[in-house]
Amino acid sequence: MALLAGVLITALIAWVIVAFNRLVRLRNQVRTAWADIDVQLQRRHDLIPQLVSVVKGYAAHEKATLEAVTALRAKAQRSTGAASQGIAETALEQALARLVALKEAYPELKANENFAQLSAALVTVEDHLQFSRRFYNGAVRDNNDAIQRVPDLLIARSFGFSESEFFQAEASSREAPKVELAP
Repeated sequence: MALLAGVLITALIAWVIVAFNRLVRLRNQVRTAWADIDVQLQRRHDLIPQLVSVVKGYAAHEKATLEAVTALRAKAQRSTGAASQGIAETALEQALARLVALKEAYPELKANENFAQLSAALVTVEDHLQFSRRFYNGAVRDNNDAIQRVPDLLIARSFGFSESEFFQAEASSREAPKVELAP
């Protein structure tokens, strides 16, 4: 009887250790995925002043668009947490789309090699950012699933594991951006 109790206690301890380690791994995966998003966001934020500077030379009277991009960049850099940063970054994406669309109204801007290189770099960063967001949301899903499932739920609650927020764009980002050019 004592042997059976010892085996059961050992099995229970082993299960707790395995479950705890899995939850730690999933939490760390979420943190790593968030860091990957941060890297891509920083790359985008670094490109914006250069892009704005090039556009200023060709489209000086598009001041509202340039100021909006600059203000939204600052707001996005101050945002914390997946939800608020998702909203801020979505607004910045829409403003950047308007900025890049200015090339259609200004052929000399479209022909500018620096603008073309910066636009291409921005597209590359956006692609990497989309991949990073998908990876992050997948890591969040796996983490949250593990925390919500019985019996792991017992370990998660006992050791203070919590659910993570998904990186979500705001609803207005599903609409096509409106581009208004000054006459």
